[in-house]
Amino acid sequence: MNIIRIFYIVLLAVLILDGCTKTTLPIQTSPPDAAQKKATKEESERIHTELGAGYYSRGQYKIALDELQQTLKINDEYAPAYDVLGLVYMALNEDKRAEKNFRRAIELEPQDPNIRNNYGWYLCNRDQFAESIKQFDIALSNPLYSTPESALTNAGICSLRAHEPKRAKTYFKASLKINPNQAEALTGLAQIDYEEGELAQARTLIERMLEYNQPTAQALWIGVRVARKQNDHDTEASYSLLMRNRFPDAPETQLLLQGKYD
Repeated sequence: MNIIRIFYIVLLAVLILDGCTKTTLPIQTSPPDAAQKKATKEESERIHTELGAGYYSRGQYKIALDELQQTLKINDEYAPAYDVLGLVYMALNEDKRAEKNFRRAIELEPQDPNIRNNYGWYLCNRDQFAESIKQFDIALSNPLYSTPESALTNAGICSLRAHEPKRAKTYFKASLKINPNQAEALTGLAQIDYEEGELAQARTLIERMLEYNQPTAQALWIGVRVARKQNDHDTEASYSLLMRNRFPDAPETQLLLQGKYD
């Protein structure tokens, strides 16, 4: 009797377990909470803005504008989108729209160093040198700025355009302390050294620039003129050939072809 009783108990347990395994439990779902919605919204803002910036960098301005407008439909107070819009309209030579968007970006994020740097570059390219330097300096005053060499180099370029080589040299040297191979800073400093008759220093800077960066017409043109004054005909010919092959339409190459070395 004990064996039979045990048998029935085991059989009952198996039946109960089998029934449990075949029972489908309802899946508990709940609507996304406020934090999840906010995270999704912020991710969408960021993605559309980054896409817009990518299209801008490739010169696809219409698609860039479309992506940035998508950002503003999600959040019309997203400062990075206005910043990139400023760059796009700057490239399109629509100055009023560029100015409006840069100013809106600054209104929303007045301490953002990247926005200040971009606005400063816009002003520099519109020959508003004093105001552009002010924007670069504001960017550099932010201790959290992750790429201060960008604003330093831009400030140097703008100072050079404003015919202030001494101040430009200070900015370029500060940039090179952070990134010793920054192409534009090396080129700008070489330009100043060349104009001041410091040919050996200018040559060293151009050689370093070309060693660590892609050649530019401006850097090669400095190199050509330095080599010419140093009677280094091989280097002069090498740089000249590279200019003609790589940058046939550059203003510097046209000066080379016309023999206007000074």
